[in-house]
Amino acid sequence: MSAAGYTPEEPIAAIATALAPAALGIVRCSGKGVVELLAPLFSRPKALLEAAGNTMVYGWLVEPDASRWLVEATASRWLVEPASGDGLAGVDACSQSDNGGAGRRIDQVLVAVFRSPRSFTGEDMVEINCHGGPGMVTEIFRLLTSHGFRAALPGEFTFRSFINGKADLTRAEAVQEIVSAKTEVGRGRAAGRLAGGLYQELDAIKHLVRETMAAIEAEIEYPEDEEAIADAFDSSQLEVARCRLESLCASWSSEKLYQDGARVVLCGCTNAGKSSLFNTLLKEDRSIVSDIHGTTRDWIEGWVSLDGIPARLFDTAGLRESQDEVERHGIQRTQDLTAEADLIFYVVDAAVGLVEEDRQFLADHGLLDSKSGAMVSNRPPLILVLNKCDRLSQDSMEQPDFGNLPVDAVVRLSAKTGAGTAQLVEAARRLLSQNTTQLAGGQVGLGSERQRRCAQAALEAVVHGLEVAQSDYTLDTVVQDLEEALEALGEITGEVTSEDILDTVFSRFCLGK
Repeated sequence: MSAAGYTPEEPIAAIATALAPAALGIVRCSGKGVVELLAPLFSRPKALLEAAGNTMVYGWLVEPDASRWLVEATASRWLVEPASGDGLAGVDACSQSDNGGAGRRIDQVLVAVFRSPRSFTGEDMVEINCHGGPGMVTEIFRLLTSHGFRAALPGEFTFRSFINGKADLTRAEAVQEIVSAKTEVGRGRAAGRLAGGLYQELDAIKHLVRETMAAIEAEIEYPEDEEAIADAFDSSQLEVARCRLESLCASWSSEKLYQDGARVVLCGCTNAGKSSLFNTLLKEDRSIVSDIHGTTRDWIEGWVSLDGIPARLFDTAGLRESQDEVERHGIQRTQDLTAEADLIFYVVDAAVGLVEEDRQFLADHGLLDSKSGAMVSNRPPLILVLNKCDRLSQDSMEQPDFGNLPVDAVVRLSAKTGAGTAQLVEAARRLLSQNTTQLAGGQVGLGSERQRRCAQAALEAVVHGLEVAQSDYTLDTVVQDLEEALEALGEITGEVTSEDILDTVFSRFCLGK
């Protein structure tokens, strides 16, 4: 099996760390003969060639002089030595001078050696640990690709792990989920799938379906009567499979929230303290804070964690009547953002209270019907944030008079001191999670929309099989439904899949993964 563009066993290389200044950088290689291919580029070729799996070798990467190097393959081992026979084989040739007999020095490195099949890809692998920085890792990558290695495609290492049986498709997708995780909670959920939690659950469901199929086929093969009847087999295992599939399908709403995150918009009148709250939640000074009205004229954004839920937080222009054309455009963008929000933090200066612009916002955005005063459906939830409470006396904080507002939660806080932000985060988490199925402790959920579609197809096949079993159809019709369920479950794990699905899955991976 292969996906378009991927060539199994061909030596490949990729930069596996970010192209940014760092203490260390990693360039990883995989494929048939990668250790032998790297040896002429290493100052201690013999030590590298003889290295056991799961060990590291210290030395220099060098740019060899093609006119001086001779590489011979023998039946027992590879010998790498200068053609002139100056006795440098098996020693650090670069130790003699900066332009030592082996060629130009590149960098001091540690080379991790992994031997097939005990490697991530199931092939021979080497990982070159070098000094970090864009210039160094790029130079090493250039050296490799000019001496027999092909630049790896996105996701090619994980693809090889999949086709070599080192990981099923759910584990492969979990690798990219971990890379893309925006919060610790999201990373932990993906780690559960990487550890095989989802595969084990799917395998248990498939076992239930297969056991039911075996019982039905035995009944068909050796019937007690001429005609198969509805109670000819025990459907209890199939009912368990149905319940477990329903639970898996329901898990996607929660998993999607922790993967994709939510759009949370901060809005309110000018000088309500939106930018201060934005900075407090981000824990950095991103927005300009000023007592001057209309300081924020356009939205800015940043990612925050709301008790584990990743949120794309928007700070927006303050709502007010303005003759300034630029500020008016900013206010219009605020209104557009709130219409697309998953959650709104509506910020009010607690010392001032609600003003006309606040009430108009609630009416204009469908949060409050201006005639009946009732809440309307199909609206993003809203938290009324009473900011600057540090300026209020205890009495005014205990008995605020803001009327019977159509909001989902009211939180009092001080963006200046940070008091009350924990309550805001908890209220946000509760509202964002209210329409999702929360997983029980240790329960693993689906990790992608592709997996959800397959699980839903399997569920529909099982449900149809149960319905058929209670009707006048023969039992071989039930078997057909259960075969469809097994095929859909096999597609989740990669046992049954097509090349275009593999291309779609692995093309989303970053280089080096």
